[in-house]
Amino acid sequence: MSAKRVLLAEPRGYCAGVDRAVETVERALETQGAPVYVRKEIVHNRHVVQTLSERGAVFVDETDEVPEGELVVFSAHGVSPAVHAGAAERHLRTIDATCPLVSKVHQEAKRFARSDYDILLIGHEGHEEVEGTAGEAPDRIQLVDGPDAVDDVQVRDESKVIWLSQTTLSVDETMATVRRLRERFPQLADPPSDDICYATQNRQVAVKAMAPHCDLVIVVGSQNSSNSVRLVEVALQAGATASHLVDYARDIDPAWLDGVTTVGVTSGASVPEVLVRGVLDRLAEHEFETVEAVTTANETITFALPRELRPANTAS
Repeated sequence: MSAKRVLLAEPRGYCAGVDRAVETVERALETQGAPVYVRKEIVHNRHVVQTLSERGAVFVDETDEVPEGELVVFSAHGVSPAVHAGAAERHLRTIDATCPLVSKVHQEAKRFARSDYDILLIGHEGHEEVEGTAGEAPDRIQLVDGPDAVDDVQVRDESKVIWLSQTTLSVDETMATVRRLRERFPQLADPPSDDICYATQNRQVAVKAMAPHCDLVIVVGSQNSSNSVRLVEVALQAGATASHLVDYARDIDPAWLDGVTTVGVTSGASVPEVLVRGVLDRLAEHEFETVEAVTTANETITFALPRELRPANTAS
C-alpha cells in the first residue's frame, strides 16, 4: 500500500474581498467600539461570524433591527439601493464592505439598465449577492438559476439582451447556462469583463488540477458559502472519488479515510487559514503526514479598506 499523503491546493482560503470585509469589521470595532452592527453575515463562514460576534459585532438580518443613529456595516455580498435608503431613513452611519468585484457587477447592471437592455443574471435564488445586484434594476433583471431555467426567460427585444453573473459560481456551470441562453438568444451580449471573480476561478482551477489524483477531497467551508459548495462539485466532476464540505476538523468522519491514500485539501474564499491547519493536524493523526502543495496561481491582489476606515493622512 502506498504512503498516505495530502495534496494541498494553492491558492485557497481568503480572497482579497473577504480579507477587506473582515478587516473592515475588526477596524470598526477598534475605532468605534462595540457594538458594531453588521447586516447579514459579513462573509459566509461560521467561524468568522462567531469570532467577530465575540468581539462585539452584532449580526442582523435587516437594517430596521439596528437602533437609530448606530453604525452598520454592509456585508461583502453587496446590498440593493433599497437597503441604502432604509439605512438613511433610520439615520444610520454606514460602512459598505461590498467586495469591489461585486460592486463592478452592480455598476454593469445599472449601465445596461440605463441603455434599456434586458439583463439575465445567472445566479442562485435567495443568495444575498443576487438580491443586491437584482435590486439595482429590478424592472430589467431576470434571475436565471442554472441551465434548466433558460426556457422560462422572456425578453422584450432579442437584440438588446446581456448576461451578468453572481461572482461565486462554478465557471463551468455558468458557461453551460450561457450556451443555453445563446441558443435561445443568438444576439446575447457578454459582460464587458468577466463577472466570476478571480479567486473563485483560481480555487476551482487548483481543485481541478488536484482532484484526479485524490481518493477524497476535503473542502473547508460553510454550507451557505456558494463558492465553497461549488468546490465540492468541481472536485467530483474533475475526478475525485469522494468530496466533503466541513466547517471544522472535528467534522471529518474517520470512515471517510478508510482505504484512502491521497486526500486533497482546499478551502473556500471566506475561510481563514487556521481552519485549514486544523484539518491538516486532524489528518496527520490518521497518518496523513506528508503534505504536497499543488500550485496553479499566485495571488497578489489587495483592496483598500472603505474610505471611512483609512488613516486620515492617507491620500485618497
